[in-house]
Amino acid sequence: MRETFKSLPEDPAELRAVSELLVAEVKSQAYQIEKLKNELAGHRKARFGSKSETMDQLAFDLQEDAEIEAAAAQQTVLTGEADDQATDKRSHNRAPLPDHLQRQDEIISPGDTCGDCGGALKPLGEDVTQELEYVPGHFVVRRIVRPRMTCTCCEAFAQVELPSRPINRGRPGPGLLAHVLVGKYCDHLPLYRQSEIYAREKVDLHRSTLTDWVGRSTTLLEPLATHIGKLVRAGPALFADDTPVKMQAKGRAQTARLWSYVRDERPWCGQAPPCAWYQFSVDRKGEHPSSHLKGYQGVIHADGFTGFNGLFGADRASEQACMVHVRRKFVDIYESEGSVIAQQAIKRIASLYAVEKEARYKPAEDRVALRQEKAKPIFDDLEAWLTLQLPKISGKSTLAAAIRYALGRMPKARAYLEDGTLELDNNICERSIRPVTLGRKNYLFMGSKGGGDAAAVAYTLIETCRMNKLDPEAWLTWVLARVSDQKMTQLEDLMPWNRTPE
Repeated sequence: MRETFKSLPEDPAELRAVSELLVAEVKSQAYQIEKLKNELAGHRKARFGSKSETMDQLAFDLQEDAEIEAAAAQQTVLTGEADDQATDKRSHNRAPLPDHLQRQDEIISPGDTCGDCGGALKPLGEDVTQELEYVPGHFVVRRIVRPRMTCTCCEAFAQVELPSRPINRGRPGPGLLAHVLVGKYCDHLPLYRQSEIYAREKVDLHRSTLTDWVGRSTTLLEPLATHIGKLVRAGPALFADDTPVKMQAKGRAQTARLWSYVRDERPWCGQAPPCAWYQFSVDRKGEHPSSHLKGYQGVIHADGFTGFNGLFGADRASEQACMVHVRRKFVDIYESEGSVIAQQAIKRIASLYAVEKEARYKPAEDRVALRQEKAKPIFDDLEAWLTLQLPKISGKSTLAAAIRYALGRMPKARAYLEDGTLELDNNICERSIRPVTLGRKNYLFMGSKGGGDAAAVAYTLIETCRMNKLDPEAWLTWVLARVSDQKMTQLEDLMPWNRTPE
């Protein structure tokens, strides 16, 4: 450009041509600078928190999920066997339970009279099964004592059967299993850290033992997660989103996905309890949500991800676009450039949310009336105003891209104005993903697809429990003590909303 200025032509026509060339070059550089500034602002915003972990952490994560998958497979084989005591051939190398732990005896006696002849029973001995249990705050050893009795008349033997337990011939009680699951998937503590915590209480629980427990318990709980998935898909509307998680495959990390589907009717006073259903996949192909929501014909709140497009159409689901994604693009531009148009767009969208704040927790028909009166004029004005602003700015700018995105999504967001069961955004589902984003900062990787499937089951149960204002550890303890004997046709009785606190 400097050389151009040194040899400017004297002819006005040539000079005009050169000036037009210079203006075009300046505009091109300005667009490039704007693009780079936006990219830099995005990178600065995204760079927070820890950026790396040691390779030891990675090794732990990979081995944990591989062992969880193996335990889940073994639990699946054992489920439904006629004689679990005979078929479970796992080898054990157990250290004695520490003497300093409190013992709690539970005596299960056949009674004082013989069931065959009615004679008096006398003690002959007893069988003691020790179960390591966790009561919030400390460990205890629960001793299940089953006296062996013999009749003084007919010499018949009597002894009560051992009650069903979450893991046959295993040491953990339901409370300890619940504590480990909540620690990993709710409090984001990798199993090796939990092992170190227990060691401080002089209880030796190796990480491999914990992975075995997680795999077996999530397999046992999988029917409950499946039942929750059916309830989510039975609603008139649901919220869908996904988040990336790393999975180790063939010696390298690949980006897998956890999909979240949420049903929450509380904002419009619906009677169905809120619930969240998670599914794991090794990639982000659109075939996964199409498979998860096959046959669903309600309304799906979603972002503009093209993988969801296979769900929408005639005789299929309807789409409700998310206004938060529209707003977010203007926020990014305003923070990086200070654009007045972006600022005005943010303020107009804020007016829509002011109406939503007033409509929240009102019946559906009242929400429609309020939106038609107050929100529809704002929505129409915003759409018209954005259409007028687009020709005034460069079509290559990030602001123009944000306006085009908004104008493309707003027609798909308009349905909420006439349906009180719909929301203006997908925030309900985005909130369900936060536990996953927090957890992946700690455990970093899914070691296998089996580990991802186990995580999906755990997240489904824990997040559903939290949405229903229940302590997930207390509920899981209650469920794990009963699920082995529960009929598959009566799983509804074990749902969090049917739990009566003791």
